[in-house]
Amino acid sequence: MNLFDIIDSVPEYKTSRLASPMQTTAIQAFVRVCDLGSFQAAAQALHLSQPAISKRLAGLEQRLGHALFDRIGRGVALTEAGRAYLPHAREMLAVMQDGRRALDNLGARIAGPLKLTLSHHVGLHRMPDVLRAFVQRYPEVSPDIVFADSEAACHSVANGERELAVITLPTPPHPELVEHCIWNDPMSVFAGRDHALTKQPQVTAADLARHPAVLPPVNSYTYAIISEALGRHGIQVSPRMTSHYMETLRMLAGAGIGWTVLPTSMAEPELVRLPLGSLSMQRRLGAIRNPQRSLSNAAHAMLAMLEQAKDADAPRLQAPS
Repeated sequence: MNLFDIIDSVPEYKTSRLASPMQTTAIQAFVRVCDLGSFQAAAQALHLSQPAISKRLAGLEQRLGHALFDRIGRGVALTEAGRAYLPHAREMLAVMQDGRRALDNLGARIAGPLKLTLSHHVGLHRMPDVLRAFVQRYPEVSPDIVFADSEAACHSVANGERELAVITLPTPPHPELVEHCIWNDPMSVFAGRDHALTKQPQVTAADLARHPAVLPPVNSYTYAIISEALGRHGIQVSPRMTSHYMETLRMLAGAGIGWTVLPTSMAEPELVRLPLGSLSMQRRLGAIRNPQRSLSNAAHAMLAMLEQAKDADAPRLQAPS
């Protein structure tokens, strides 16, 4: 489906072959309110006043002939019409972004914005060298980086809101996205030095079930890997506490709140790695993209640099002299 097909599929554009700037900003406002849950938050994100957001949405609702939101106190909720319209609004904005990128990509110049999402762990532990080399090599690129949980990052790429995300890759793979596995991330079980498990001469997977755990949220990709590995031993665990942040889990385990599972590379003196040779866990870290969306030259350059980082024996990433 091309840009004009999208435009013709949206009622308020049937009388015009191109969306006016005002119409486009009204749809942007609609999508941003949906994402952020309030007119005020959307106004701040778009650098507009709240009355301006309200006016644009009222005009959009008038053109569509349907109310898109129920105003409930200070909050908003999508109406049935709003829920039906939202995917079309997202698609329209994404196709318009594709058009801009296609024009930008006509030349070989690598410049302009790069909409990149990073998961917190990957951003802190895997991307600094890549980003340092990238901004030195491509000074005309303006990275627009946000940090998000891997699950939310997949959603934003699937919606066309972000070009690339570098995250913990989902298991099984996301059906709408293409993935580029860059790093394998072995994981191990850890407990604080004073934890009862560290005093045992031998620890089995069954022993873990008898002690509280601190783990990633149960709907996360990382938890799915942990749960599947424990399930192979007939073990089910209900974590005492959860956090998306591996640094937080490391702190909680070190304080004795519970055992945890961390990337093996995150070992530190206050933690003891529990020898569970039969319990093997590994995440895949890498980039995801939407094959239905055009990538900018900057995004193609980032993917190429990530592929360079994939090879552990590759020369150290650096800007050309």
